[in-house]
Amino acid sequence: MSVVSGCGAWKKSVLFVLAWLCAGQLWAAGDEAQEAAAAKALLEKAVAHYRQVGDKALAEFSRQGEYVDGERYVFVTDTNGVMLASGGPSVVLIGRDVSSVLDPELQKGFKDVLKTPESAGIQQAEYRWKNQNDGKVERKRVYFQRVGDRVLAVGYYLPRASPEQARALLDKASKALEQDQDGTLEAINNLKGGFLQDDLYVFVVNVDTKRYVAHGTNLRLVNTDFSKIKDPEGKPVGLPMLEMIKKQPEGEYEYRWRNPVTGKVEHKHAYMRKVGEFLVAVGYYNG
Repeated sequence: MSVVSGCGAWKKSVLFVLAWLCAGQLWAAGDEAQEAAAAKALLEKAVAHYRQVGDKALAEFSRQGEYVDGERYVFVTDTNGVMLASGGPSVVLIGRDVSSVLDPELQKGFKDVLKTPESAGIQQAEYRWKNQNDGKVERKRVYFQRVGDRVLAVGYYLPRASPEQARALLDKASKALEQDQDGTLEAINNLKGGFLQDDLYVFVVNVDTKRYVAHGTNLRLVNTDFSKIKDPEGKPVGLPMLEMIKKQPEGEYEYRWRNPVTGKVEHKHAYMRKVGEFLVAVGYYNG
């Protein structure tokens, strides 16, 4: 079965629909590649079974059993946008026309994707959607496939942001600081303004005083001496970063740090930039 990367405006639109339908699916701790493989395997299993027994499979998909794997589950809609089956929280939508509650753009995207031929196989894409388990807007990946006039899907939330997303958040924070220093520092410390995204967050240090002035997840660090910060293995973090940013406008540094999403100490790659008297940094985790 081929895997086609989701792209184009209509696919992006429909993925928001799929995200809403499978709201509540939570990341299970472990390697992302294994999680992806498990999700695809569950979808492939469901597709194979559906092709064998048809709509008789819908009842099986909607109860706890072999088509529910931890926080992963199968859900199915028809080409009219009606929820037909779900092994998760969206079971309450069975029998309802989901497309009727969407805005016109999402309705169009949903209808377009349902015209995709079965020969396209399993498709995937990433997007951001609210996780009903913790109330946070998080990255999510959905695998889905059309079978006749049905669309079967399995989705899961992703705990680790990408290097590109880290750079984008650093750009956003840097520009915001240049435009409104006090307001931006307050927003970072109050977890507002979009400066906390999944496991990505911003921290800001005054280069002259060497003290944190803002931190996206740990307010206890604010006003503490960044130059004395070390990682759990004793590797200096603050001092090397401060020395680097005094010599150049931007830099990168690697160390180990606790991932606020997984709760584990992981490798972290930090991007930093000098903005006025501040060192601004955002780092991504890579396990």
